[in-house]
Amino acid sequence: MLDIFHAQQAASRGAPPAPLALRQDRLARVHALVEEHASALCAAVHADFGVRGERLTEIADLFVLRATLGDLRRHLARWSRPRRVRTPLYLLPGRGVIERQPLGVVGIIGPWNYPLQLTLGPAATALAAGNRVMLKPSEITPRTSALLAELVVGRFAPDEFSVVQGDADVAAEFAALPFDHLFFTGSTAVGRKVAEAAARNLTPTTLELGGKSPCIIDASCTDLDAVALKIAHGKLLNGGQTCIAPDYLLLPRGREEAFTQAFRRAVAQLFPRLEGNPDYAAIITERHHARLRALLDEARAAGARVEDVAPGATTDTNIDTRQMRPTLVFGATPELRLLREEIFGPILPVLSCERPEDAIAHVNAGPRPLALYWFGQDAAARDAVLRGTVSGGVTVNDTLLHIAHEGLPFGGVGDSGWGAYHGETGFLRFTHPKSVLLQSRWAAGHLLYPPYGERFARVMGLIRRLL
Repeated sequence: MLDIFHAQQAASRGAPPAPLALRQDRLARVHALVEEHASALCAAVHADFGVRGERLTEIADLFVLRATLGDLRRHLARWSRPRRVRTPLYLLPGRGVIERQPLGVVGIIGPWNYPLQLTLGPAATALAAGNRVMLKPSEITPRTSALLAELVVGRFAPDEFSVVQGDADVAAEFAALPFDHLFFTGSTAVGRKVAEAAARNLTPTTLELGGKSPCIIDASCTDLDAVALKIAHGKLLNGGQTCIAPDYLLLPRGREEAFTQAFRRAVAQLFPRLEGNPDYAAIITERHHARLRALLDEARAAGARVEDVAPGATTDTNIDTRQMRPTLVFGATPELRLLREEIFGPILPVLSCERPEDAIAHVNAGPRPLALYWFGQDAAARDAVLRGTVSGGVTVNDTLLHIAHEGLPFGGVGDSGWGAYHGETGFLRFTHPKSVLLQSRWAAGHLLYPPYGERFARVMGLIRRLL
């Protein structure tokens, strides 16, 4: 790992910035890697999860990744150009320019839940900006990580783009390297450790974390079946193991039973069967599965009502497949882990609200979420939520889809992370905006040199009138 880092660092310092043609070529190589080996990559993801069908990985990982690559390739030439900026009168006839330069060596620590989209997407963006990239994928998806390493070695020189494999100890050593930028996607708890390690080197970071993303149904919402289908899709995609999945629902009091039945119908429509269904992902490991079961056990013991909404017999999850049955939880109290921790599974707590203001107050009482979802037809109520809350991103009358819009920055705020990427925002995240003032031979800056006498006073008086 150290050898790779030093090779990339030497290359980034010893060679001129990568020209546009080379950046485009690197993007083309990432694109070819994905297209030529998509089936093998999907098979590796399936093997790591136990159950995660190829079509699910196509929509959950490769769809967004392809959109990112296409956007980068279309706009890279424009994004890479120097930017002329307006020069103030007192510096004329000089010219101001912002050059967009690569940072150098970018480290990326990827997660296990979307092991293709959330590793190759940031890596491609950093390469497009002209950087060298070291990627540390998750050890929880070892087959996918090993295949990524093999495919990258086949298309990139080690000082261009390399994959480092290993466990949590390797990840800790990786985060401690003096990168020019460190990009991490994962939990808030681990994100704090990554930020602390990076701070020792004054390494700037992007932290894409998670949190308690709320879903709000307004009283103006009339079609609960359509809304429940969208919420069920957002909650249950990838078995609920999505950082921007709706984490809990805020619902007008009195509509609990109607929503339960609508959600039950939605689950049956999306997943007519669970066990062995490749469209419904397994919980990634038995450890993660046991944690989710413990959250439900704690809620039951505290008197909450746990409602199984999966089709078929209400039996416990098949231990072999770890395809956990979707559940709604009513009456959860604030001290429960279910309302304090990010769930990351197919469990949706439902909290009843008397007034729309109660939903806003509940969101604002906790850490700022990565995503927020609002459903309804009342524009004034919608705008009150948008103005009254702060979150990384929002989708109105749907879930998840703001992440698929390449023109919208994606990132967290507060405990859900800092820094954003996607589109030009992502390109700029991995770019140094170098300020350049091109002085003219006719410049009059000497009029401000000492000795500061009468001439200086007249010049400063003129400048004050111009400002």
